[in-house]
Amino acid sequence: MHSRSVNLAAQKGLLAVPFVLHSQPTAAYDEGGDVLTKMMAPAANRRYAEIMHDIEDLKGTHGRSKLKLLIPSVGMFFTPLLLEDAFKFQDQRRKISSRRFVPPSFNDIRLILNTAQIMSLVRSGPLGLVTFDGDVTLYDDGQSLTDDNPVIGRILRLLSNGSKVGIVTAAGYTDASRYHERLHGLLEAVKIAEGHGDISNPILVVMGGESNYLFTYNGSKEFLLEYVPRATWMLEEMKLWTNKGVIALLDVAEAALRECVANLDLSAEVLRKERAVGIIPAGGLNTPKFTREQLEETVLVTQQIVEMSPAAMNIPFCAFNGGNDVFVDIGDKSYGVMSIQRYLGGIEGSKTLHVGDQFLSAGANDFKVYLRLQVILGTAVDVI
Repeated sequence: MHSRSVNLAAQKGLLAVPFVLHSQPTAAYDEGGDVLTKMMAPAANRRYAEIMHDIEDLKGTHGRSKLKLLIPSVGMFFTPLLLEDAFKFQDQRRKISSRRFVPPSFNDIRLILNTAQIMSLVRSGPLGLVTFDGDVTLYDDGQSLTDDNPVIGRILRLLSNGSKVGIVTAAGYTDASRYHERLHGLLEAVKIAEGHGDISNPILVVMGGESNYLFTYNGSKEFLLEYVPRATWMLEEMKLWTNKGVIALLDVAEAALRECVANLDLSAEVLRKERAVGIIPAGGLNTPKFTREQLEETVLVTQQIVEMSPAAMNIPFCAFNGGNDVFVDIGDKSYGVMSIQRYLGGIEGSKTLHVGDQFLSAGANDFKVYLRLQVILGTAVDVI
């Protein structure tokens, strides 16, 4: 299913009915067309709002969701989603009800869902933890979070209001300098704000390799990050992932990736890490980019082969398309976020929000978070 998920597709289908019934595509040719157009928007607005209200009732919270019975792939709802209010807000901005030829789109519904989530969280009290994906969410794919990024000011505001912030990225490094290289704009801004007294005791953490390496902000360190030993933050389930099992799973994944490289004649090399394995362009910047189809085929083939292997029985993994590479990581982003929750004192799901851009059920590393936590779909610039 596409990244916008079954949930968005279902809502788009429901909203298509009043659009067909109330839109006036021939108003320009009919007598009294102006009157028809003026009548159309209020009627469509009323029906759209009623549908959003009905979906709101279906969602429920804490697993008591009629919608989940109808669409099993829908994740858990920790707070009520104020869809009717969110629709009315977005309709004022986007004039969804006034459109005669373009029905409510995936993007409209994504923004309505995001707005509903934010409204609910704001009304229920301060956020305990906000986590962000890295590439494409905080910064462009393969780039860094530079000091001119507008997201930085918003993150500083979250920190100053007492919210804890985590960055959960696929980039898997054991060296703090590599994360400083990618996040230097934010880290330096936090240090400056702390020095000026704008922020007191900021809690900012970085989870790398999806759920494998944790660093916490420390303004006294050279690269402003301090490594946190895995034993201090791992979930109980993660302690059962033996080194032998990890190696076995990565061996299967590596063989699958090599098979894809050969079958698709990719100009790629295999990169094996401690907790991940992937393919990257063989010639660096001089190599043509992989096509989307090549990346998706590699993800799906590799995922299927690993899922069917005995090695995957006891160790979860994620296979994803990183933009111009494909990687298989031990664990997934949901374990990363839940580990941060545990490390920071047991922050509840209802007080946690994850912001990510990839929600493809196959080939995207934010999808597993969608199944377990509250999420916002889109870039951080869109959201905050």
